[in-house]
Formats: sequence, C-alpha cells, structure tokens
Amino acid sequence: MANIKLYALGLILAAGTMSAEAEERKPNIVLIMADDLGWTDLGCTGSKYYETPNLDKLASQGMKWQRYYTCQNCAPTRAALMSGQYAPRTGIYTVGTLERGRDADRKMVPPKNGTNLPLEKITVANALKKGGYVTGMFGKWHLGNAKEYHPGQRGFDEAIVCDGRHFDFPTTPKTETKPGEYLADFLTDRAVDFIERQRDKPFFLYLPHFGVHSPLQAKADKIAKFQQKPTVGGHNNAVYAGMIESVDDSVGRIMAKLDELKLAEHTLLIFTSDNGGLGGYPVPGTDQRKGTTDNFPLRGGKGMLYEGGVRVPFIVRWPGHTTAGSLCHTPAMCIDLYPTFLDAAGAPADPQHKLDGVSLASLFRNPQADLSRPALFWHMPGYLEAYIKEDTWRTTPVSVIQAGDFKLLEYLEGPRLELYNIREDLGQTQNLASEMPDKVRELHAQLQSWQTSTNALMPRPKTEKELANPNQSPAKKKRAKQAK
Repeated sequence: MANIKLYALGLILAAGTMSAEAEERKPNIVLIMADDLGWTDLGCTGSKYYETPNLDKLASQGMKWQRYYTCQNCAPTRAALMSGQYAPRTGIYTVGTLERGRDADRKMVPPKNGTNLPLEKITVANALKKGGYVTGMFGKWHLGNAKEYHPGQRGFDEAIVCDGRHFDFPTTPKTETKPGEYLADFLTDRAVDFIERQRDKPFFLYLPHFGVHSPLQAKADKIAKFQQKPTVGGHNNAVYAGMIESVDDSVGRIMAKLDELKLAEHTLLIFTSDNGGLGGYPVPGTDQRKGTTDNFPLRGGKGMLYEGGVRVPFIVRWPGHTTAGSLCHTPAMCIDLYPTFLDAAGAPADPQHKLDGVSLASLFRNPQADLSRPALFWHMPGYLEAYIKEDTWRTTPVSVIQAGDFKLLEYLEGPRLELYNIREDLGQTQNLASEMPDKVRELHAQLQSWQTSTNALMPRPKTEKELANPNQSPAKKKRAKQAK
C-alpha cells in the first residue's frame, strides 16, 4: 500500500513538473506574410469572390485588426519588420530607386535609396535567436542579394530565399524543386518540415510568401474554379483569386501541423500582408478604378500613402491571450512586430538598437488597452510611377502623420497639405486642410519634429537647368517584370 501511495505521489509530482515546464516554455512565433494582398482580399475582410476558408477560420479563433498599417511597398515594410524601425533609420524607402517614372515629370531630385538592410542592424531574428529561439525563414527577403545580406547571415538558422515567379523559380541557396511545383507549396513544405523538426524547441518561423505578387500565375485547377464563379465588383480576376487560395491553403497547412503536433495552444500565429493590393488606381477624368484587385472602400492601392496602399489584413491567434472572434480598432504598424515578439518571448531588446515600435501584447489581451502612442509616421521622399498613364503618379515625395482619427499628408512638391478624418471619411474623399487650419498646424509641427529626430532624407527642388534639360528616358527599369 505504501508503495502504491509513493508511486501515485511520484506521478503527481512528475505531472506538476511537466505542467510547470509547459508553462515556462517560451511560445513559438509564426509570422506568415502575403505579398501585395489588399485589405478586402479575404473573405473575413469583405471579399465576396476570393475564397479564404482557412484565414476566415483563423480570424474566428483569434483577433482581427481593423487598422494595421505597413509601408507603401514591400522593401521598406520588410526592413521595418526586421529592424523595428521607421524607414529614415534603415534608409530603405522603396524598391530600387526613388527616381521612378519620367525625369521630365519629376519636379524634385530624390535622395539615394538603400536596397540592403544595413549590416549593423540587429534583426528580430538575431534578437530571438539570442533569446533561445531556433529561427527559420522561407520566401521573399528583399533586403539585399549579396551573401552577407542573406537572411542566413542575419539571424536565421535556416533560410531559403525565393521570388521572381511562381513556377520554375530559383532559390538561394540552390534547393531541389519538383517539375511544375508551385512556389507557395514549396515554401509551405519547407515551413511544415521546419515545424516538425523543431517541435521540441521554441521556434520563430517567418514565412513571407511571394504570392500574390505579379506575375499573375496560379495553378490551373484553381483558375478554372474561379472562372466559373460570378465576379463581384473589383474582385474579378480568376488567376489572382487562385493565387489567394494557394496562400490560404498554405495557412491551413501550417494550422493543421500545429494542431497535429499539439503546438497550437502554445504558438503566437500572425498573418498579414506587406502593403495594399495592386489596384484601386483612379483613371484620370473618370470615376473608375483600375488594377488587379480593388481596395474599396479604401482610397488607392500599393505604392500610395492613402489608406488603400498601407492598410492591410492582420490576424493574430495566441490562445490564452487573444479572444476568439475579437476585433481591435487601435492603429498598429509593421514596426510593432519586433517589440511584440520580444515581449512574447521574454527576450530583452539590445540597448544599442533603437526600436520605433511598441509591443502589441497588451492589445492581444484587451483590444481597448491604451498603447500611449501619440502618432504613426511614414516618409517616402521619391516617386512611384502610375500604371494608368505615364505622366501620372501613384505617389510623389510625401511625409505622413496619423494621429487619432486624423491623417495629414505633406506632399513635398509645392508643398501641399492634405488632412482627412479617416474614421468619418474612410475613403479619404474630403480634404479638410482649409477647414481645420489649427489641426493642420498641430500635426504638421509633429511631423516636422519627427522628420528632424529621425534624420529623414529629403528631396530637393530641381534647378532651372535641371528643369530645362530633363532626361526624357522613362525610368521603367524592371517595371514589366516586377510591377513595383
């Protein structure tokens, strides 16, 4: 009898120890990021044509963000995510050059744009690895192609970079692929394998898909499926719909693997996009909008600093922290993921590395929590050409502040100030600058102070000689290939 009691006591103590270890283990962190996916491109964010059952399920199990923001295109967003810093600190404002479009149409000379994440930056992967995490990244990097800038040299224990096309894609390092393999499936295979192998350790998995970026390429069966389905508004491209479904399939496979290995309850899982959808572009002289997709009711799309270019889907599931089916309306941004992940992991930030973001962990638990952050900022000191007419722009040089319900855009040509109340005017149709001069002065002063504090590079006006002798050659480098 005594032996039985001792045996039972041993089981209780062992169970208690295992329970304590489970509680003490750091949460796994999984970040899945689509490329060029718009705010309304999911079923759970409003689309009646695209199908995203797995992401809809994820939203029902966690928290959906209504006002999550990125930069206007992919490279600055990725730099902000990896560094936790605004673009003026990384020097990465866009893809390639800031001198896009025709020189004759540009009234200012932009500064030089950075294309590599500076090596002195301590990435979130560096910080989490130091905090005891095993780290893996599979997909689009876009922060430097040289060996020393590869994610495998920037804090990731395992890293495969792929982008450029969705079939017959190259990989860095060179990795065996199957004939006819679809990129989203290949990346998901790598991610699932990583989870399987690292299940017993806290891990950080970053899965940045190349989908749904151009070129528009989807699997034949998915294209056929959506060709048979009635379109709805600006959501009408069967190939694009098939690409979205492949990204959704990827999310479903990650969720299923976490469930199978009983890791879901101990994993912070986030899905988002790197910028707004490629669409919603106004056709001059009409009330029409063009593009691959449409971000309506938001104004504009990728490459613009209006809401359609920078507001994207954001879904987070962290059992025990997020409430199933909850919504958060507090503005958040890609700079916030770095401190959020450190907070979740219990890992310290390096005091030598300035973080501009704040942890969102309190909002995961309580969507009404106060972040005590007065404003969010953007800075784009160059040009992005439009796709509708050669002499129009997606954006000219601009700086932006968003504080509370108000968003002020300072277009540096001119200059010109635009003010919107984005709570009352989601589509940004009413410029309130002339009606609210005091609010304009208040926000403009805050924006200028931020520009100074971050040493934001500014474009300069062209000289009379430069205006008189423009280079007439269109700056269309890689435009057809990349559609940036």
